[in-house]
Amino acid sequence: MMWTGRLWNDSDSKSQEPARTIRRRGQLQVKRNTIVFATFILGLALLTGARWDHFASCKRITQLLFAEVPRGELGVAAAEDESQALFLLKGKLAPGFTLEDLNGRKVSLGSFKGKAVLLNFWATWCAPCKIETPWLIDLRTRYAAQGFEVLGISADDLDRTDAGKLVEEKQRIAHSAEQMHIPYPVLFDGASLSKEYGGLDSLPTSVFVDHSGRVVAVQLGLTSKKEIEGNILKALGK
Repeated sequence: MMWTGRLWNDSDSKSQEPARTIRRRGQLQVKRNTIVFATFILGLALLTGARWDHFASCKRITQLLFAEVPRGELGVAAAEDESQALFLLKGKLAPGFTLEDLNGRKVSLGSFKGKAVLLNFWATWCAPCKIETPWLIDLRTRYAAQGFEVLGISADDLDRTDAGKLVEEKQRIAHSAEQMHIPYPVLFDGASLSKEYGGLDSLPTSVFVDHSGRVVAVQLGLTSKKEIEGNILKALGK
């Protein structure tokens, strides 16, 4: 059984969509209390060893609760149209960009040509991103000498109409990166690349680019360190 963005999916789908993602903010807001309560019901049923018929009842309650939640910020799998658009990038040159890093410098994807690059779209509020980041740090350390780099591209919304608020938002992103001890470049305003990179409605999203600048693999959501490493090796041509 896969818990998907459509809540419950009993089919054994062969889709490449991952099972664990967070919908990007800036869309419809989730009723967080509803989500917490629904998760509590399911967890209680499993932890207490409830019979399947009781579990099914809890599942039905959860479905009813989630029916009140607009499909927006939270979804544990990417929408089909989004994933299709992103996976169409495979084999093509990665869309170029120039973004600002934590030190105010302009960083372009083109400046990394000749290296294998992992474009990791994340956000400060994304829990799966916080699980994944230590893996990326470790893998970056392991493969840096072979010409591998990670670009952590923040998809946090930035309010450019309010200079004071913009400074606070950038400081929050920088603080989060510091708390996670991220050693690789962290860039602002990943949301501006939404159209080029398939919507970026689910986080984390990782795009693996080889030394020629072509996309060799795409991952949506939290997968595994082993799968990430396998795609890094593809980008390195191993």
